[in-house]
Amino acid sequence: MRVQRNYGVGVGVKKTLLLLVALGAPAVMPLAAQSRSLPPDSTVLAIVRQRVDEKHNAGIVVGLLHRGERRRVVAYGLGAADRQLDGNSVFEIGSITKTFTATVLADMVRRGEVRLDEPVAKYLSASVHMPTKNGKEITFVDLSTQSSGLPRMPTNFAPKDGANPYADYDTNRLFAFLGSYELPRDIGSQFEYSNLGIGLLGVTLAAHDGTGYEAMMRRRVLDPLGMSDTRIQLTPDLRARLAPGHNPAGTAVANWDLDALAGAGAIRSTMNDMLKYLAANLDSASRPLGSAMHDAHRPLRPAGAPRMRIGLNWLVFSGDGPDITWHNGGTAGYSTFIGFDEMNGNGVVVLSNTSTSVDDIGMHLLDAERPLMVFPKPRLEMQLTPAALERFVGDFVLAPTFHLVITREGATLWLQATGQGKVQLFAEKENAFFLKVVEARLSFTVDSSGAVTGLVLHQNGANMPGRKMLQ
Repeated sequence: MRVQRNYGVGVGVKKTLLLLVALGAPAVMPLAAQSRSLPPDSTVLAIVRQRVDEKHNAGIVVGLLHRGERRRVVAYGLGAADRQLDGNSVFEIGSITKTFTATVLADMVRRGEVRLDEPVAKYLSASVHMPTKNGKEITFVDLSTQSSGLPRMPTNFAPKDGANPYADYDTNRLFAFLGSYELPRDIGSQFEYSNLGIGLLGVTLAAHDGTGYEAMMRRRVLDPLGMSDTRIQLTPDLRARLAPGHNPAGTAVANWDLDALAGAGAIRSTMNDMLKYLAANLDSASRPLGSAMHDAHRPLRPAGAPRMRIGLNWLVFSGDGPDITWHNGGTAGYSTFIGFDEMNGNGVVVLSNTSTSVDDIGMHLLDAERPLMVFPKPRLEMQLTPAALERFVGDFVLAPTFHLVITREGATLWLQATGQGKVQLFAEKENAFFLKVVEARLSFTVDSSGAVTGLVLHQNGANMPGRKMLQ
């Protein structure tokens, strides 16, 4: 659930310009052709120590695994009750949850319980109206390859609590959205990352299983793999080990709870448990899930970027060297990555209790030629008087359903995007402001009299203009 950033919980090429954390949105990262080995612990520690000491992340735990060798854990930074992070610290893993949902699907297929080409409507109540297109129904493979035609997020997503946005999005809202939605294109024709789609997949699989999502996940994946510290609902012991999440500015933020969209990003886990999961994914002969996991890795459709394909929720990059199978995740206060190179038997997991992306760390450890992220220098903040700030107050429309509302509270300016919580703006020039919670800027346009007429949102390399609505 990160980089672009919005309420979405998933991987995909960075496109949208909403301002809050996504449950994962990694960039395309080509990998060099070479035989690869994992670096020593000292190298890993130097990387994460720099990231934490420079205050880009509160803490980071890295897990490394080479086939046939011991599992390694390198941790740096603070977790629960200001204790040092370790392999037993608990994190929200965000959209890596999607790969767990895919594991259940692949296992059901192996057992002959469902088929990938079956319509998902077959396993839902007859009262649920699933959208169709040109006589074709959405199947399991359409959902799990992000090509169902469903959008990234439902249009009836209107959280009561912006700090915990998914908590009140239940199956009633999900089914109501499906009943009113018209697919914009043929099913299976185009990749579009959809948290909604994978949430629906989780709901459908749980309905077939006759349980809830977490109960299904425990019985079919977590308990068989011995992942006793991986849960959605945390026990008192797990909650005591939960590393508090932070936004990029270093401010502690609330945890996220997911209802109907649990299959897209609800799981919490530890590094020691994630290494068990990684080991099972790296060994197609492992019992009881290795074969199903291997099936989920097999690329089935294009994934919207050069050389990128998608299996059952797993992204696969096919460069000049061995394929890299991977996924990431992000929530309001966490950033995560899992990736592996089956040819060389290398795997890496990165967990951070800050929403600043750690994708670059994971990819770099799998391939040293992939560069680490270079962070911009801190912006210098200037102070403006309340009177100077007042002229920026207003409602700015960037799209018919997406507004930026700017308000003033004393000597501070605040920004609220449609359906999101308020975030503070900081002046760096007379007509330019920046955010600290995400890497984004606003510049204001003025007319010949100096009156503000609009703004431009600068984020992820894109510049999105918005006009000021008349009062």
